[in-house]
Amino acid sequence: MTEQLKNLIVLQDLDQMIADATDTEFAKSQSKMGFKMDGLDKLQETRNELAKRIDEKLLKTYERAAKRYKQAIVPVKSGVCLGCFVKLPTEVACRGQEDFIKTCENCGRILYWVDYS
Repeated sequence: MTEQLKNLIVLQDLDQMIADATDTEFAKSQSKMGFKMDGLDKLQETRNELAKRIDEKLLKTYERAAKRYKQAIVPVKSGVCLGCFVKLPTEVACRGQEDFIKTCENCGRILYWVDYS
């Protein structure tokens, strides 16, 4: 897994935390359970710093997919995109090309390969 892809996955997690923190209903439910929902400024600052370390073209691809889907970066299992559950073409689905960041031709999500044992 490339450093850029790792950064994108962390960015996706930060975006989800920011979305949760700005959702008033979610924040209310978390407060009722005793969780603090502060630190939004720090999350946004961290997100901005991380975004600067990601290739501009790749960041645009991520942001375009993130506008459409809650999960813009998804794993591949047995040659299937686990975002849209479409079998990927052999060229894309082949392992051993982890140095290249690929997107699903069907849904446009960014793909990564993990070993499920």
